[in-house]
Amino acid sequence: MPSTKTVLQYDYPPMEAQLVDKLPGGEGWQYEPKWDGFRCLAFRNGSEIELRSKSGQSLTRYFPEVVENLLQLKAKHFVLDGELVISEGKSFSFDSLLQRIHPAESRIRKLSEATPATYIVFDLLVGDNEKLLVNDVLSERRQRLDKFATKYFAEQSAIMLSPATLSLKDANKWLATTGAFLDGIIAKKLDLPYQSGNRKGMLKMKRMRTADCVVGGFRYGSNSKQVGSLLLGLYDSDGELHHVGFTSSIAAREKAELTKKLEKLKAKASFTQNIPGGPSRWSNERSSEWVPLKQKLVVEVRYDHFTGGRFRHGTKLLRWRPDKAPKQCTLEQIA
Repeated sequence: MPSTKTVLQYDYPPMEAQLVDKLPGGEGWQYEPKWDGFRCLAFRNGSEIELRSKSGQSLTRYFPEVVENLLQLKAKHFVLDGELVISEGKSFSFDSLLQRIHPAESRIRKLSEATPATYIVFDLLVGDNEKLLVNDVLSERRQRLDKFATKYFAEQSAIMLSPATLSLKDANKWLATTGAFLDGIIAKKLDLPYQSGNRKGMLKMKRMRTADCVVGGFRYGSNSKQVGSLLLGLYDSDGELHHVGFTSSIAAREKAELTKKLEKLKAKASFTQNIPGGPSRWSNERSSEWVPLKQKLVVEVRYDHFTGGRFRHGTKLLRWRPDKAPKQCTLEQIA
């Protein structure tokens, strides 16, 4: 069991979700919107605020306005689980979030004023009385979160309570509106404590099937010195990196810069299972012509089918995910 000290020291991974094709029905489930942003745990201990990404990296310096907003809350101690989002017109902009991951503080400060982020909260892990809540079941934590939000969030419009429902009918109505603000729907088991770092208590359904993958290698384009496709990998429970497919939907204007970035990450080896070039019914004359990479980069791709341990067809590159750690890219997410 985690201690209060462990949680307040920021070394505490958030619970994760398993992708499903259909939302579960019946009693015992709570449904929430899946927001299109950066997952973020927010820690407060007196005058100190720390923001942590899903991968455990600090986001504090990239979102100074969120830090200031959290400091304005009258609660002096808490740990919140939520999502950082940036509104742009009638939708959320993931690109605006990516722009925040910048080395220049002046640039970050300028963006924080031009496109301020909102923090949408959906769980309470430590209350304002410093009580650890992660061992309480979700139904109890949600009641405490509702009271916490009523007491404190009214004074700060940039910190919001995420809605929740026990009605599958309402959840399906939310799912029908995904695309502008919502990325899908989350279903959580009401009778489970907080499942830190695993997918046992939370499911997610999207309108499209997506997966976060490690970029384990690349191929140059035909008769070209620029990247033509990225080779995708997923880790199994033993830490083995499986080659699961590729994506070649790379914008032409990005290839030159991306090629330079990839060439700096060349490695002697990367994949440890289903290595490209090995015997398989997908092999062809170019299967061995690939460059291994250090496991540093993560992409989110869209796919249609996953069979035989790999994506059946090429995938569509949706976006880069600097907020995710490569080790979080597991086969479990599409099991």
